[in-house]
Amino acid sequence: MLQTIGEWLFWERLWLPANVSWSDLEDKGDHIYPKASHLYAALPFALCLLVVRCLFERYLATPLANAWGIKDKIRLTAEQNPVLEKFFCSQTRSPSQADVTSLCKKTSWPQRRVEVWFRRRRNQYRPGLRKRFCEASWRCVFYHFAFLGGILALYDKPWFYNLREVWEGFPQQSMLPSQYWYYFLEMGFYLSLLLSLAFDVKRKDFQEQVIHHVATLTLLSFSWVSNYIRVGTLVMMLHDSSDILLECNKYIKKDSCNNMIKKSVFIFCRIIHCTWVYPMEKCSPFFGYYFFNMLLLVLQILHVYWSFLILRMFYRLVFTKLEGDLRSDEEEEDNDPPAEENHKLGHINGCGARDRGSGH
Repeated sequence: MLQTIGEWLFWERLWLPANVSWSDLEDKGDHIYPKASHLYAALPFALCLLVVRCLFERYLATPLANAWGIKDKIRLTAEQNPVLEKFFCSQTRSPSQADVTSLCKKTSWPQRRVEVWFRRRRNQYRPGLRKRFCEASWRCVFYHFAFLGGILALYDKPWFYNLREVWEGFPQQSMLPSQYWYYFLEMGFYLSLLLSLAFDVKRKDFQEQVIHHVATLTLLSFSWVSNYIRVGTLVMMLHDSSDILLECNKYIKKDSCNNMIKKSVFIFCRIIHCTWVYPMEKCSPFFGYYFFNMLLLVLQILHVYWSFLILRMFYRLVFTKLEGDLRSDEEEEDNDPPAEENHKLGHINGCGARDRGSGH
């Protein structure tokens, strides 16, 4: 049964142009071709990158945060209350108005005091600024090295300057060692991001991030097996060049307008024209052609969505002086405003400021 499924999944007419078979992609002398069995290497690459990331965040990112004065905000701790704690852990962290009214009766607390307790209790789960900085700095550093690696791997290749060369001789294009390492470093990186999503700072676009990582890994895997390596390396390099500009700039005190202008480059670094038009000059459409472009289209839709957020942030920066990254999760402030500190009940009753956006 498994053999039948495997034969169907790797049916030549699905993934290869007409008159081309898998036997045409077998190694012959100096001509080495990518194989599906190579994909197992992505997991050890991902695990190694996770180890490197832990070491980087502990021994490089944390001292860098200290040097730049990036500190976690001091948060007020919610007082002990068994009734509210049980409700918080077993039911919901954000009670409705009816829940708050019911809890007020059970605890004999005023409504404002219950609301403040839940806000402070939720904030205990929110990651600090230093954690967000360490995560963003790791991604920024990786994108820098990946982009430089992509340049070194592609600068002397003819398809780097002439996109029609991407499809010259496709799919019988032998694999280069630089392409292997570049591909599996990228694949390992995105797999490591997918594995660490449960432990990383959860952003408002969490679901979009999951879709992005899954689509990217599927795209990389398919392009490797079907020998779309040339166009794959070009797409990865373009992504890395723009992703560099999206990380860490919130934590470095530079001119905000300059940062937003840099972010706008993100919008123009997403191209799929080469994959839609030029292949048709060499072969007839086949399922793999549509599948590859469909995955690119999924990424393109996500890029348009994030570009919209960036443009909206730029608009608010210009007209309302708002700073931050709208893709990031929101965090509530813990400090009580001075006007209300005089009305606290003992040492615990008060309220914090309104929510504000904070970057990752």
